[in-house]
Amino acid sequence: MIHLIGAGGHCKVVLDALLRGGADPRGITVRDARPERAGELVLGIPVAFPELDDDLAGHAFHVAIGANETRARLMETAALRGGTPLPIRHPSAQVSPFAVIGAGAFVGANAVVGPGAVIGPGALINHGAVVDHDVAVGDHAFIGAGSVLGGGAAVGAGAWLGPRSVVVSGARVGDGAILPPGGIAADGPDAFSLPGAGSMAGRRP
Repeated sequence: MIHLIGAGGHCKVVLDALLRGGADPRGITVRDARPERAGELVLGIPVAFPELDDDLAGHAFHVAIGANETRARLMETAALRGGTPLPIRHPSAQVSPFAVIGAGAFVGANAVVGPGAVIGPGALINHGAVVDHDVAVGDHAFIGAGSVLGGGAAVGAGAWLGPRSVVVSGARVGDGAILPPGGIAADGPDAFSLPGAGSMAGRRP
């Protein structure tokens, strides 16, 4: 049994990837913290309540929640209950056999992960993102749709990169940093410009 934790919009993305990859829907459970969601259908799978219980022991789970801090917390708690964090990637994603995808990480449709890249546990690589060779993506980081991480770049743990952001080759985005949509990180640690996105500088994931 695969337990998907969280029944929101990102759960649909993760569940779609599983089903397109050939997973049997009878072997998938969607779980949520909100009792009023119990019995609702997410892509044909009924929602169960609560989101965490002892049924996780000995089974695979994936925290299908976009918010970094929540994803990290629930992943830790579910593992303590005996579950095994499952990495999931969409079948259209191009992932090098020489890349490392951490436990509980997600790689979305049409994303590219190059050789030597390391995706940390619980990290989320959204649709169409490019993670080039030798890139390091930290634990529970969020890489927005269509973003590009150049060769040798690094994104710290819990960082949040908005859609179509760019981290230039060799640049670093620090732990917990926020790069707004369309932002560019370049010229050393934590340096970035915000073309057309200055008002988003304080946005939280």
